[in-house]
Amino acid sequence: MADARQLTVIKVFRKYSHSLGPDTLQFLEEILERHDIADNDVEFSVETIAREYNKQDADATMKVSLDVLRRVYDALQDQGNAGETEELLDPDSHLYFVDALEMPLWHWSQERGTFEKSSSPLTIAGSADSRIAAVRNRLHIIKQSILRNEHFSPSTLPSRDREHLVTLKSTKQLLGRANERFLLLGMLAHNKEGKLCVEDADGRVELDLSKMDEPGEGLYTEGCFALVEGEYTEDGILEVVAMGQPPCEDRETARSIYGHIDFLGQGSTSLLEDSQFASRVREELSDLYFFFLSDVWLDNPKTLVGLQKMFDHCIENSFIPKVIVMCGNFTSKSIMQSGGRDIQRYQENFDSLAELIASYPQITRETHFVFIPGPLDITGSSTLPRRPILSTFTTNLRNKIPKVHFTSNPCRIKFFGQEIVIFREDTMARMLRNTVGVKPNVTGEDLRRYLVQSILDQSHLTPLTSHIQPVLPDFDHALRLYPLPTAVILADKYEKYKLTYSGCHVFNPGNFVGNSFSFSTYCPAERSSEEG
Repeated sequence: MADARQLTVIKVFRKYSHSLGPDTLQFLEEILERHDIADNDVEFSVETIAREYNKQDADATMKVSLDVLRRVYDALQDQGNAGETEELLDPDSHLYFVDALEMPLWHWSQERGTFEKSSSPLTIAGSADSRIAAVRNRLHIIKQSILRNEHFSPSTLPSRDREHLVTLKSTKQLLGRANERFLLLGMLAHNKEGKLCVEDADGRVELDLSKMDEPGEGLYTEGCFALVEGEYTEDGILEVVAMGQPPCEDRETARSIYGHIDFLGQGSTSLLEDSQFASRVREELSDLYFFFLSDVWLDNPKTLVGLQKMFDHCIENSFIPKVIVMCGNFTSKSIMQSGGRDIQRYQENFDSLAELIASYPQITRETHFVFIPGPLDITGSSTLPRRPILSTFTTNLRNKIPKVHFTSNPCRIKFFGQEIVIFREDTMARMLRNTVGVKPNVTGEDLRRYLVQSILDQSHLTPLTSHIQPVLPDFDHALRLYPLPTAVILADKYEKYKLTYSGCHVFNPGNFVGNSFSFSTYCPAERSSEEG
């Protein structure tokens, strides 16, 4: 086999963080020759084998095992000989509801330059090490995607552009280099004296923002990661001249590198499989919809009236949604410190909802109902990710609705190759309350764009420090947005909106009662939302 073909084979397996020995490389050469694979098709063919290898041996060492490789090849041969006819897509067999507390933890490995699955059991309490690891994982995930960005990654060809290449530095490289300009990536935080600093894995440096005109677009909060450029002074302060959000890496790019990693714990698929499914979903499931409702206040008499109108409309128009997601708050006021009567009413309100849904047999039979708690709902803890609503209050819903799911906040839906993240939090208000150094002088559409851009650029649902927004350190990964999801629902008491940024569709369905029974519908075939 020609050297170029060998290099292609090695490159594909290296992408999956595997190395080939002489025996496995020879075996792959024999397969390609046996099937007369043309040069143009080598990468596609080897990609299929590499992907299946990862599924069968995901936790193996870097070196590829010949025995496992033979099993993979034999299995692919059996599939090819089966000659099964292609059946119509069954949406239920590709629909998964992923609880945040059940997602596997993948750490970023600096040594291997890829993700490694944690072998330690995850606990609610966490540890000092897991608190540090959670922040470092966020930093390294952002940094590795930045270093692939065209403005930071040098070309292999000599050119004048190399002279203008932006180079990231570490805080330890500032020492003894006063009056020089540096670009740093780090977390914005305050030191013990209350001064704004930027922190990375090696240390911290105090920031002086007095000479900066305006930062780049976005919301800069305590706990977010920012690119900071400035001159280091003899006083050990960085005089900032520019500050920006880290560039966002689109889903396709991240999936092309880490597509073999099962971040959700529901089985991984390749880009090729995603593309094939996307095409078939557009053709066969164009009339399939998900409904999203937020602030479904069950203690407000108007709410059940609005839900009844929505269900009636579905039946009259033969428009039965595949999924209805109801986000809290399910009460218009906090009842955490209330007496027994208020808590009893809370349960009775869920019982009334169960009776209403059960009165529509077709919807009860065909639709999946998902309940996500809000900040005021009664769960096991107020720390993120929040546990599901206590089962004590939802017994009737479980008994009367066969396809009901009580999930954490946030939670995810995996539907074929799509990943949909649902998060119920008053994100806009919390982010604006905790901006540091610079306040955005924008409103309306620009403010909504700043929020979405900041959340996706940070690859995290809550880019804030733990004292502002407590997060279970062992489950911080459940708030990650990397690889970028297909869609993110930021259910918020803020006014409703929708926009698409870097290929990710983001929307807020708004308050159900306050907006005259307003909700959002999402069409997986189009990957877009509309007002219901």
